[in-house]
Amino acid sequence: MGVMRIDKMLANCGVGSRRDVKELIKFGRVSIDDKKVNKSDIKVDTDKNKIYVDGKEVFYKKYIYLLMNKPSGVISATEDGREKTVIDILPEKYHKFNLFPVGRLDKDTVGLLILTNNGDFAHNTLSPKKHVFKRYFATVSGVIDKNDIKAFFDGIIFDNGEVCKSARLKVCKIKSNCTDVFVEISEGKFHQIKKMFNVIGKKVLFLKRVKFGGLELDEKLMEGEVRELSEYEVNKVFNEN
Repeated sequence: MGVMRIDKMLANCGVGSRRDVKELIKFGRVSIDDKKVNKSDIKVDTDKNKIYVDGKEVFYKKYIYLLMNKPSGVISATEDGREKTVIDILPEKYHKFNLFPVGRLDKDTVGLLILTNNGDFAHNTLSPKKHVFKRYFATVSGVIDKNDIKAFFDGIIFDNGEVCKSARLKVCKIKSNCTDVFVEISEGKFHQIKKMFNVIGKKVLFLKRVKFGGLELDEKLMEGEVRELSEYEVNKVFNEN
């Protein structure tokens, strides 16, 4: 990772603000390898040195990636004056990392949401050039037929003339007055899936994102829960196999 000041390193790890870290150092609670730290501007090599706070080793991570099973009723934003956001419901230990959601899920949409502090990663996952597909499970009104599937594949056109890229629509189960489906899109227009179904005369009754590229939702996560992604899982986003 490189060489940096100990106060910056610990602040980036979420130990506390730089002011908090200076207080920890002042009271002898921070060590580099076997030596107590007495100055906050001491340089540390995060590749070679071991850093401890209160005897517990702290591992430096430049970037962090969280998988959230987003619940209904919260918005995909970092802050909002009126609504509760996905950042508001994060465990307190993640509040220091300046995380933000990768893309958005509507307020009433649930499921897979990635949060990170890596802007390049977020940009690449959302870039049209990368063609990263997102898969959703949806329950929609009425019966989905072959014409609807073809319309999605050909590219839905909104009333304003905006054209959607080809999307994959697969019927899971046809019920008495609604249909369960999977739909995959490679873009993220505002309310896109709901608007796409509106064009073919259907209404989305329930919507859940279950896959982002090659990364699938961890069904062990209860709605509102998060867990950190491994490097392998992060890379799976760009690998759909």
